Amino acid sequence: MICEVIVDIAHSEVDRIFDYACDIPVAAGARVVVPFGRSTATGFVMRVKETSDCPADKLKKIYRAEEGTPAINKECLSLARTIARRYRVPLALALRLFLPPEMRTGKVAETYRTFARFVQDVPVKNAPQQATCLTYLKEHGETDAARLRERFGAAVNALEKKGAVCLERRRVLRDPYKGVEGSAAGHVLTAAQQRAVCAVESTEKTVTLLHGVTGSGKTEVYLTLIADALAVGRTALFLVPEISLTPQMLSQLRARFGAAAAILHSGLSAGERFDEWQRLREGSARIAIGARSAVFAPVENVGVIVLDEEHDGSYSSETAPRYNTFDIALLRAKYNGCKLVLGSATPAVETYKRALDGEFSLVRMPDRINARPLPDVTIVDMRREVRRGNPSPFSAALRERLAATLAEGQQAILFLNRRGYSQTVLCRDCGYVAKCEQCDVSLTYHSEENCLKCHYCGARYKMLTACPSCGGTHIYYAGTGTQRVAGELKKLYPSARILRMDNDTTGGKEGHYRILKQFADRQADILVGTQMVAKGHDFPLVTLVGILDADMSLHFPDYRSNERTFQLITQVAGRSGRGSEKGDVILQTYDPDNAILRFAAAYDYEGFYRHEINLRAATMFPPFALIVRVMVSSSDNAAALEALREVYEKLQSLYLSAQEEFLFFNRMHAPIRRIQGRFRYQVLMRLVSDKLLERIYDAASGVKSRDALVWVEENPSNLN
Repeated sequence: MICEVIVDIAHSEVDRIFDYACDIPVAAGARVVVPFGRSTATGFVMRVKETSDCPADKLKKIYRAEEGTPAINKECLSLARTIARRYRVPLALALRLFLPPEMRTGKVAETYRTFARFVQDVPVKNAPQQATCLTYLKEHGETDAARLRERFGAAVNALEKKGAVCLERRRVLRDPYKGVEGSAAGHVLTAAQQRAVCAVESTEKTVTLLHGVTGSGKTEVYLTLIADALAVGRTALFLVPEISLTPQMLSQLRARFGAAAAILHSGLSAGERFDEWQRLREGSARIAIGARSAVFAPVENVGVIVLDEEHDGSYSSETAPRYNTFDIALLRAKYNGCKLVLGSATPAVETYKRALDGEFSLVRMPDRINARPLPDVTIVDMRREVRRGNPSPFSAALRERLAATLAEGQQAILFLNRRGYSQTVLCRDCGYVAKCEQCDVSLTYHSEENCLKCHYCGARYKMLTACPSCGGTHIYYAGTGTQRVAGELKKLYPSARILRMDNDTTGGKEGHYRILKQFADRQADILVGTQMVAKGHDFPLVTLVGILDADMSLHFPDYRSNERTFQLITQVAGRSGRGSEKGDVILQTYDPDNAILRFAAAYDYEGFYRHEINLRAATMFPPFALIVRVMVSSSDNAAALEALREVYEKLQSLYLSAQEEFLFFNRMHAPIRRIQGRFRYQVLMRLVSDKLLERIYDAASGVKSRDALVWVEENPSNLN
């Protein structure tokens, strides 16, 4: 038997099939250990065949298989090949997407423990320790043998020899979010939800856009579609954009489906992620829930795929291979002949256009459950607040409404999409701004640690006591972050219980869950947070949402700025008034007449869409064009410039031969020129179609440099 093997080395020079002789039972998808050069390597069996073009005496033999069952199933093998071709990455890199990272490096394995259980009474007259041990087992039932030995020592083994105790070694699963259980309430669908389920299941189209306002009950539609898939013996993928949403969704899935739901995301420990992956691979779990990487879950015979908050930018990978989760989900949906459901209250402009054009099925849910009203939005002009002598982050209207909310025993959420204490630290004497030594960005002050942090590379610096440029001591904190907001709130409302939710407070696997559970359990009155608090959360007692610096994201140099601002405001406003009480939203801005803010305040997605699609058509931006950029990065500026020159010359010849395909073509340094000590340059292109895409990938992959990385991005979610 001959095995075609891809060695697990992500390098173009070894990105090819190697034939190995094999006399052990293996199948396609198995991980095997093989001789490679002068050492050994792990590889993936891509195909098993009878003969090889290589002479038999030249073939090396596979040493062993790493697991009994192939790690990668047939569908995922096919998908890995497609990803490698599509994004021009080594096949080994594509195959790694389908495995827990620590599994490849051998740093994680199945966990086994020995358990003791009572079998029968035996004479133990002269052995008091054995008698006590037996009594303990009868009272407490099956017990971990290691803990039992700590307590009763050699008595455990003596009792086993007498046949009084049975010792059994079993595999133990590490359960993430142990104890996260939802309430198994009734699942009676509203008429609107039932119509949505029927529309998804009856359409001939693979993709359905479920456009439902916040609080319209989209989640119950998802759960019903999953239940229907499981009822006919199929599996499901449920993808959410934020790790913070996974525990909440997991609790709902476990309430409905019990242990059939497994969770996959980067916040789990290595052992937990491995065990959850194993449950899905073995079929003991049939629903995979998680963030972007869960689209590669090893489930078979998929019956439905849900992409919740489909508009979210986190569904695009910013590391190789630079895939979009929708593209992978669509490939899986077509392979399995199942439905792909995209859910959002604020769909991406490109997605909504495809639905209106008839490429996707469109299902609308325009009303909240039980006809609850959407919260009223009050736009506050912060310019007037400044003229009135109010320097704080809170307008008079927000302070008044906050006080009333607290007095009524209700809860509030304050949203500010900037963490830390202040955005910038500068010297008032000479204008010096504290910047990161490794990144071309200003540092953010964090008061709790009294240090400066870089939000791009994570570097920490001592807080300035004097300006390093002029020696002046007039240090000014410009801009406000969530840490500062929480501190100011504590001064205004000393008795209020305040929680903060941002990247600084959600470390560890249960960071998000702990904060959200505290807030849900009424252990806090006000939740201050970044965009983590904007999506998907359902807190019935929240009757006030305050949006600080609402127009901040409008001024980013990105064609999606309007869209992202509208989406964020609509999403966070939707957290208010989801219970029996009506909700309010205070939207603070220095640009109160801005059309995008007005559309968001009126929940007018259709108006926003018409405004934005006309603007995109006039300026020829996506979906009427394709933005492609080739990025170059190196720790050596000269090497980066040399790689840029080489790729630019290749692309320039393409540009000169097909200028009608280009709307824009130029080279430049990236908006943030240096991140983590690496210099960054780009060739930016706007194309009328994807006709030249493969040739652009060819040009980029043709640049061979030891010191520089070169890659391609299509419609990048972050143009910085």
